[in-house]
Amino acid sequence: MESDFGVPRELSELQKKRAEYHPELPPCLQGTTVRVEFGDSTTCADPSSEHVISRAFPHTFGQPLAHFLRATAKVPDAQIITEHPPMRVGVVFCGRQSPGGHNVVWGLYSAIKIHNPDSILLGFVGGTEGLFAQRTLEITDEVLATYKNQGGYDLLGRTVDQIRTTEQVNAALTACRDLKLDGLVIVGGVTSNSDAAQLAETFAEAKCPTKVVGVPVTFYGDLKNQFVETDVGFDTVCRVNSQLISNVCIDALSAEKYYYFIRLMGRKASHVALECALQSHPNMLILGEEVALSKLTIFDITKQICDAVQARAEKEKYHGVVLIPEGLIESIPELYALLQEIHGLHNQGILTENISSHLSPWASALFEFLPPFIRKQLLLHPESDDSAQLSQIETEKLFAQLVGTEMNRRMKEGIYKGKKFNAICHFFGYQARGSLPSKFDCDYAYVLGHICYHILAAGLNGYMATITNLKHPVNKWRCGAAPLTAMMTVKRYSRGPGATPIGKPAIHPSTVDLKGKVYELLRQKASSFLMDDLYRNPGPLQFEGPGADVKTYTLSVEDQDYMGRIKKLQEYLDKVKSIVKPGCSQDVLKAALSSMASVTEVLSVMSTPSFGGHHQPL
Repeated sequence: MESDFGVPRELSELQKKRAEYHPELPPCLQGTTVRVEFGDSTTCADPSSEHVISRAFPHTFGQPLAHFLRATAKVPDAQIITEHPPMRVGVVFCGRQSPGGHNVVWGLYSAIKIHNPDSILLGFVGGTEGLFAQRTLEITDEVLATYKNQGGYDLLGRTVDQIRTTEQVNAALTACRDLKLDGLVIVGGVTSNSDAAQLAETFAEAKCPTKVVGVPVTFYGDLKNQFVETDVGFDTVCRVNSQLISNVCIDALSAEKYYYFIRLMGRKASHVALECALQSHPNMLILGEEVALSKLTIFDITKQICDAVQARAEKEKYHGVVLIPEGLIESIPELYALLQEIHGLHNQGILTENISSHLSPWASALFEFLPPFIRKQLLLHPESDDSAQLSQIETEKLFAQLVGTEMNRRMKEGIYKGKKFNAICHFFGYQARGSLPSKFDCDYAYVLGHICYHILAAGLNGYMATITNLKHPVNKWRCGAAPLTAMMTVKRYSRGPGATPIGKPAIHPSTVDLKGKVYELLRQKASSFLMDDLYRNPGPLQFEGPGADVKTYTLSVEDQDYMGRIKKLQEYLDKVKSIVKPGCSQDVLKAALSSMASVTEVLSVMSTPSFGGHHQPL
């Protein structure tokens, strides 16, 4: 099997053209000198979790932010690194394959060779299992030649997505020591980077010289926080899916007799579905976060869709497109509770064929109500993180069937007087995640690979490579590194004030912000999408031309640049210190005291655990 990895691909003419493209580097990464400015020590977004996280990560919690600087930057206390001894670095694909992943490897390889041609990059063959077994492939120009700007993870492959158990962590530690690695770069999403944080802490405690660096690569788009604006692969998957959805929309409009129910991959969060809705303008999007907030039942959602079908029929429209995120099933309260009960019985060792007879009365009643195909899918063994196998649960078919049954009832009772309801179902997931990456994802991944080298050159451990200001051209991007522990939270139960944090610190998936600008944009357009058939086709992926540099709505609409604002704040604080010095006038001192008192009072209130809703529902 190992011989299948790293072999040259046979490329089409289009792929060859893509492989010739060389991403641009921001000014702060150009040249052979690494310039890094360190900020203040970091905390975490939820102050009530700080004590728990700091105790679990005594060696890596509270590390400072790092900003990489261009040659012209005038920062007196910046660390200037001009000596670059040979380095041995390992890279491993830990998460699900995501378009652009190969460019992280290319960017990292390019950076270590630019700074010292004697440095070596080893790719672990077969993902984390390859790491544990020390199966490596030395990355060379020849190996990379047919993988630059290409999709998939087949350069190295991937297996299980975790480095979690004591046995796994020890195997990783042994591998890094045996291979004399200076750095280990972990490419993946929330789970993989949570594991990277634990690995960094373990390595520091064991005095292992290998530094661990994480890279945000997941097309789900759910590794999002104040330091990470988007993930590698999200742009591509949303563009590819949006074109497929648009094609279906035009087909629906042409035939005028089908309702298409389309389920989109994306795990628990609905980021992919939301972005695709804004790009392609389907008639409806059932957003998991809305369902969870409003505690909508399966019957509420069915009624919502049926009412939309009936309203469109009154305008002589008997077609439509409904988007469903795959995580919706876990957002519906009664189905989530049923899944939890089923998973609990799995954990007790109850055989799959006997689970239905062990369900509680209410769960049994719901289970029997559901169509046989859904029952079978709900009984599948859960994933390693105890979540359902969402890609295998055909929620789109469930709702198509429930809506069809309800529309037939309404027709028989004379409530609905339109034509017979017809549904066609699709699941878009695997089609997009192996796509050729978009120009943005090629650039983003390549630059992140370069940042990984800069992090290692600065001797940093337990950091994630980050870029902010991403909605602007590459030469405006801000490159840096943030401690993985600063992205962590501890899940809390909201059973009243003063709830104590429970569970293990981790980087948790970010869900759609129902107070954010992207969601607000959807709300503004939802009614016209529903009734007016404003279908839009963003077209195929382009490397040149008018669509090549278009960014996602998710990235463009939000005003992020957290790292830039942190630097701006530091500039203001330095300015205050330069003005308010011993010897300044009484008026200046009084004004400063009054202003600072007001600011600290506001910030103290905003930093309390109860402010901003840090509690997560049970």
